[in-house]
Amino acid sequence: MTHEVRAVVARKKGAPVSVETILVPDPGPGEALVQVQACGVCHTDLHYREGGIADEFPFLLGHEAAGVVEAVGDGVTDVAPGDFVVLNWRAVCGGQCRACSKGKPWYCFATHNATQAMTLADGTPLSPALGIGAFSEKTLVAAGQCTKVDSTASAAAAGLLGCGVMAGFGAAVNTGGVGRGDSIAVIGCGGVGMAAIAGAKVAGAGRIIAVDVDERKLRWAEKFGATDTVDSSRTDAVEAIRALTGGFGADVVVDAVGRPETYKQAFYARDLAGTAVLVGVPTPELTVDLPLLDVFGRGGALKSSWYGDCLPSRDFPALIDLYLQGRFDLAEFVSEKIALDEVEAAFAKMHRGEVLRSVVVL
Repeated sequence: MTHEVRAVVARKKGAPVSVETILVPDPGPGEALVQVQACGVCHTDLHYREGGIADEFPFLLGHEAAGVVEAVGDGVTDVAPGDFVVLNWRAVCGGQCRACSKGKPWYCFATHNATQAMTLADGTPLSPALGIGAFSEKTLVAAGQCTKVDSTASAAAAGLLGCGVMAGFGAAVNTGGVGRGDSIAVIGCGGVGMAAIAGAKVAGAGRIIAVDVDERKLRWAEKFGATDTVDSSRTDAVEAIRALTGGFGADVVVDAVGRPETYKQAFYARDLAGTAVLVGVPTPELTVDLPLLDVFGRGGALKSSWYGDCLPSRDFPALIDLYLQGRFDLAEFVSEKIALDEVEAAFAKMHRGEVLRSVVVL
């Protein structure tokens, strides 16, 4: 059986997206059909529309989503019809790759997607964003991309774990290892940076420093747990972070922007033997130049954070529990709820920095 549903499609590089009827097949072996309830508008979707990730148009956009499993294919045992799930874009292979065989499944090198294609009405195959394609009333994914969570959670809030919030939270807690009493600075206070701040608060960090050039975002950061703010358009960020940490620098510095200048700030704003974490995604042409003697002499760790180094089966239910306990306010990330035909306008708001997350509700 094939399902006709409405979905947001990017047909050409840089062109406005459109809402179209697409065809979604029933799940085959190892696959799941999910009725999407909510999907966040993420920068990654805009990168797809702009051709910044791949050139495999047309794209079925959307990936930061939650919904209900409608059907599963043969061999699927971890989820069942009726389960409320958050979608993830790293379905772990479970032991076949080098990382999983070493007991580090959060680094899985053999993640996978559904094998069947969703198509336009004329049969043209669609490329689903991050293997998900959730700006759609229904989507087909690998069953491993479905993580069952508590069904009492709001879909609009829960779905944000599927990408940006998990990336930021995990960058601070999983990759950076920030803990009780530690100091952390977060450079870039968009959705990912704000989640890093919130994660540091949950982890018990003693000093949480938010750095941005936008005064409005710095005020938002205080709501998520920042103890101090630095407007780097007016002052040197490195000097300010050191001044707030006894002249030493922070134990952990998260670069949630992904540019050479912010990475250098993260490198020099950390304490000796401190940790710098890159979670902001750089564009292909960017390079960074650091004196090798400084890399050697300052010690510590320079890390990249893949999806917040998360293991969805472990982290998603735990963060949903924190949310339901009132200890991690996922709902605060939702700036507005919109319809499918408002995604293009949401891209513009996101580009202007007016929202943390617009969320499509179906």
